[in-house]
Amino acid sequence: ALFLLTDVFVCLTGGCKWIRTPAIIYSVHVATTLIPILSHVLFYNFPSAPHPGPQTLKERLTLVSIYAPYLIIPIMIVLTMLFSSTYNSSSPKGNTSSKSKKQR
Repeated sequence: ALFLLTDVFVCLTGGCKWIRTPAIIYSVHVATTLIPILSHVLFYNFPSAPHPGPQTLKERLTLVSIYAPYLIIPIMIVLTMLFSSTYNSSSPKGNTSSKSKKQR
């Protein structure tokens, strides 16, 4: 949870370009973890005893709505890291090819 808060802060400020790769890895991991959890909540036939789960569609959707931000925020982070010009723009130093670096 702390990394997520740090990640969101860095995304909003746009100050650290090195955060791109760790943010993508973390966000994809969280999103791929939440997809089976949400599927389980929506489609599993929970027993009524000894540990009852959501039984009605309203209870299931309520639980999904509680978990939804944990899926939506990582997806937003991935999309930001992939498509934002702040994190994708190449610096002048990064534009030189490896061939020209070897000649120097």
